[in-house]
Amino acid sequence: QVQLVESGGGLVQPGGSLRLSCAASGIIFRINTMAWYRQAPGKERELVATITSGGSTNYAAFVKGRFTISRDNGKSTMYLQMNSLKPEDTADYYCNAAVTDPWARHYDYWGQGTQVTVSP
Repeated sequence: QVQLVESGGGLVQPGGSLRLSCAASGIIFRINTMAWYRQAPGKERELVATITSGGSTNYAAFVKGRFTISRDNGKSTMYLQMNSLKPEDTADYYCNAAVTDPWARHYDYWGQGTQVTVSP
């Protein structure tokens, strides 16, 4: 069993910054691709950014140039640095991890989410 715990959300003014963290714990052999998703009220969950175990990244067009995804494999932790935040970035942010256990079984895990509110 693997647990993903997000932190770092909160209330910030437009133009401000926040840094989200996602810490993985449990029986982990290898964490493969990790990702951040977000879900705004009344909207579908959408992909924000992904990062492979080797550090290759991809971003949704709406955050490119403003958000940076990174990870510390030694700490089993992923980050999302969010700059130049806009009111439309307001959402619950979720981390996702593709994990391989010591028995070579593959699982997909989600965190519980952290709320980000961008408002004057």
